[in-house]
Amino acid sequence: MTTTTPDTPSAIIARQAIVNAERAVVGYELFDRSQGNGLHTAASDVTLIFNALSHAGTEELIGRMQLFINCTPSSLAGGHLDLVQPEKFTLEIPPAEDNDASLIEGRTPVLASLRERGFQLAFEPSVLEDVYKPWAALADYIKFDLAAVPADRLEGLVRRAQNLPGVDLVAEKVETEEQFNAVRTMGFGLFQGYWFARPAVVATRLIAPSQLAAVELVNLVRRQASTDEIEQVLKKDAGLAFNLMRLINSAGFGMQREVTSFRHAVMILGLKKLFRWAALLLLASKNGTPPAVGSLAVVRGRLMELLVGERLGPEVREHAFVAGIFSMLDVMLGLPMDQAVKLLTLPDEVVEALLTRSGPLGLYLQLTEACETGDEDVFRTASESLGLSSQEVNWAHLQALAWSDGIPAQ
Repeated sequence: MTTTTPDTPSAIIARQAIVNAERAVVGYELFDRSQGNGLHTAASDVTLIFNALSHAGTEELIGRMQLFINCTPSSLAGGHLDLVQPEKFTLEIPPAEDNDASLIEGRTPVLASLRERGFQLAFEPSVLEDVYKPWAALADYIKFDLAAVPADRLEGLVRRAQNLPGVDLVAEKVETEEQFNAVRTMGFGLFQGYWFARPAVVATRLIAPSQLAAVELVNLVRRQASTDEIEQVLKKDAGLAFNLMRLINSAGFGMQREVTSFRHAVMILGLKKLFRWAALLLLASKNGTPPAVGSLAVVRGRLMELLVGERLGPEVREHAFVAGIFSMLDVMLGLPMDQAVKLLTLPDEVVEALLTRSGPLGLYLQLTEACETGDEDVFRTASESLGLSSQEVNWAHLQALAWSDGIPAQ
């Protein structure tokens, strides 16, 4: 079967390094560049964090460095922040409109709660004004835009900021060595700007689920469906499956152990976080992998699971499904398979099957593909080696097709 590579949806993220006085990178600020307007305008943190967590490029966006994310007032209490490891993220908080004291007072409990959860908070120099005293007490960073702060006011503001305990000062838009030396002498410890590094653009690849599958998942979670029911929906959409495994094993989520089972991932997330994640996926489901590709991947997963049956035990049966549903990952992402498998935490036997069609699952995957292509030689060799009759294989294929379509096999 000849398969063409689809146009994989992407989100363009730029990240700019934040360095210390020795010019060593200590963190990155992320920007959304998907609009293609050439501006480094920070987008809503909802979209940015989701795209970073779902990123499927060859370079890991969320590594060990601290990530700085621009926030909007309306998103600070958003459930998307439940999906990340707080200690890895610094939230940049914009000033209140017109420095309104009532708005400052109203948002203080939300900011305090975020900081208690482990997020670090960064503010603009306006936080040094008396009206922002409740916010100043929560500050981990104050970021000074050197292009925006008048030069004759800078030293005075820095002295005020240095009176706040435990606050690091960040100089933004440092564009020359002279600026760097001046602000370092002034007391700044962190720096960001073109003189160190321009924002590096990373075109992320995304696999969006079908809207129908995302809606079904949201509805199941809202009515507190069983883990079995939720697992079945995940297994019937390749986009859902990919994104869940990316999320649960991403550095931003903060898991200490690798997760390779859909059931395990659902249990770890819990219904609340699963709902937040599914709702975000709805936003990403407008443009995704062509339905035919996703459907074929689901059929492969189910057929692999049925062919293994009780032969190799429940854990290997689960791995067989994973191998089948991710056997078209290269097509979905437009990447060579050896690069694509590095984006997920997969069992060794799954990786072996995907890359070389060998190992305990390799023959099962070859047989599954032969069911699609009609390659009689591969079909006969694989089925005989596995001790399966053609009737058993064909019946399993029929069941897999029916299961994928939601039709009970007769």
